Amino acid sequence: KPGEQKHSKQPSSLQCMHLAVVACGDRLEETLIMLKSAVLFSNRRLCFHIFAEDSLKSEFEKKLKEWPSSYTKKFEYTIYPITFSVGNAQEWKKLFKPCAAQRLFLPVILKDVDSLLYVDTDVLFLRPIDDIWHILKEFNSTQLAAMAPEHEIPKIGWYSRFARHPYYGTTGVNSGVMLMNLTRIRNTQFKNSMIPSGLTWEEMLYPLYQKYKNYITWGDQDLLNIIFYFNPECLYVFPCQWNYRPDHCMYGSNCKGAEEEGVSILHGNRGVYHDDKQPTFKALYEVIRDFPFEDNLFQSLYYPLQSKFLDTVHTLCGRIPQVFLKQIEKTMKKVYENRVIVYLGANHRY
Repeated sequence: KPGEQKHSKQPSSLQCMHLAVVACGDRLEETLIMLKSAVLFSNRRLCFHIFAEDSLKSEFEKKLKEWPSSYTKKFEYTIYPITFSVGNAQEWKKLFKPCAAQRLFLPVILKDVDSLLYVDTDVLFLRPIDDIWHILKEFNSTQLAAMAPEHEIPKIGWYSRFARHPYYGTTGVNSGVMLMNLTRIRNTQFKNSMIPSGLTWEEMLYPLYQKYKNYITWGDQDLLNIIFYFNPECLYVFPCQWNYRPDHCMYGSNCKGAEEEGVSILHGNRGVYHDDKQPTFKALYEVIRDFPFEDNLFQSLYYPLQSKFLDTVHTLCGRIPQVFLKQIEKTMKKVYENRVIVYLGANHRY
């Protein structure tokens, strides 16, 4: 396709786990740190689909080439221009945050991709993507996407208090981490509030936006909530530890899954990686950002993280460090054990 740039060391494999992100404006560094967290911990090969403004393309290429070959061989990537297949492109581009509406068009653009994990730029993986990828196998015959609730408690939820449009369930869903079976999305006729018969995904997007544009606050996320309000059987809801945000701890801990298993995917919305309002989130971001690729994970990532967390215990999120550390510690132990087994196995042959 015109404007696309593809880079890979070897042909795409059917075993590839597809990850999509949309980066505009000043989101270059944040996106690279997210991709770094994905590569650090994942086991199977990754295919990155990076949708970026033209001005960011060369920077992405330059930075990704600087990564050591032991990591770059674990993934391939394609850089796409920002495009909207229906309606007014400028209108879509300005909806909520710059270019965020691009995610709505992934099923239309990535016609050769069967399934995909979309994440916002401000997401960090604290365990292998393989683990959330397995959730695709848990979909029943009608489910075609998975998201986590926007809130755990309706009385503090934004949608349950303020929304002026339909939304999914009792608290709505958050679209910052969205697992999609694109084939099913392309093949489904969606119920809607506009015509009695069903519409395809692409047919539905612009009329839906036109109908609700004066009532939506969170842009494309609101449109997804409206779609799944009318098609609840199409959505799989995964627990909050897969999309853990400041809201889950800044009013007191309210994500039981994270308390039991630890945070699996951290979502630093509200700009918390870049200010001092939630130092626990900022600490994780900075430690992954500063980690030298080839270094020991425990020495150069886990221990600095523990040390930084000591400075955050005065905050509500900082009072529960085990929630943030549990999964990442488990993940690093597995990485270490795998390397030891590979090393011993290699030596055993001689």
